[in-house]
Amino acid sequence: MPEVYTIPLSKIIHELQLETAFLPKSADDILIQSRDVVRPGMELNGYHEYFDPNRIAVLGRAEMYMLESLKPERRAMALDSYLSLKPPAVIVARGIDPGKDFMEIAETYHVPVLRTTESTSNVVASLVAYLNVELAPRITRHGVLVEVYGEGILLVGDSGVGKSETAIELIKRGHRLIADDAVEIRRVSSKSLVGQSPENIRHFIELRGIGIINARRIFGMGAVKLQEKIDMCINLEIWDATKVYDRMGMDSEYTEILGIKVPVMTIPVKPGRNLAIIIEVAAMNNRQKKMGYNAAYELLSALGMDASMMPHEEIKRDLDI
Repeated sequence: MPEVYTIPLSKIIHELQLETAFLPKSADDILIQSRDVVRPGMELNGYHEYFDPNRIAVLGRAEMYMLESLKPERRAMALDSYLSLKPPAVIVARGIDPGKDFMEIAETYHVPVLRTTESTSNVVASLVAYLNVELAPRITRHGVLVEVYGEGILLVGDSGVGKSETAIELIKRGHRLIADDAVEIRRVSSKSLVGQSPENIRHFIELRGIGIINARRIFGMGAVKLQEKIDMCINLEIWDATKVYDRMGMDSEYTEILGIKVPVMTIPVKPGRNLAIIIEVAAMNNRQKKMGYNAAYELLSALGMDASMMPHEEIKRDLDI
């Protein structure tokens, strides 16, 4: 069974700058576990067949004006019927006053009520985006995550192969560090992975022979970033003279992380190779491939060869990360 993650309501209040109308207890003790949000028009009309008790409810102009159009007895019945289901929190948008009767029934059933002046669509979009990150399925893996020319590059490889040293060189060249040693990877959508550092080791790098350094303190705020989308994975390994490395880039290698395919490139490490420059080129080349350009195909075409007739494989790599 997949692990269930939670976030305290206090963080949502702070992130969306919500006004507190009623809290039955401390917002730190109210835990939200669903990434989905509901606008409860159907529920307020008495249809509770698919009601999810874990979803935050957002009431906008349509829902509130619908309630106002009801006679007092019918309105009280609709509110009582819905709030008795005890949604984890109700957010009233557009600065609308929910009314005294609404607040009394919410207090009766201990349902938190929050308010905002933002439009309903903006509230829903902001809330879903925030919850998708905070409550996303996640794993923590050994590696280094850096941002190079806007591409999130996950460096993996055996301990001591030079991942942290390469990250330092990339920082000196103007790129940014997200995480060293441990990377917390979250699946924020069906196509996207986002990586960040565990909070207790954020911005720290271990360099053998020197020890622990703080990249933010030494190189400044511009050298670090809190999180970044993972666009590709680079596997650093000690040069093996008996191994044949890809020289054309025709084949597509990938690994799966949390069920999402991530392009993989294996770069052999040996003295004299400038890994930082190689990774910069790899980042730019990966961006070109995403935009539909492949230099190997252009070269073959210039040589009078049909690239579509060349063997092309999609190879899955199971990286030990």
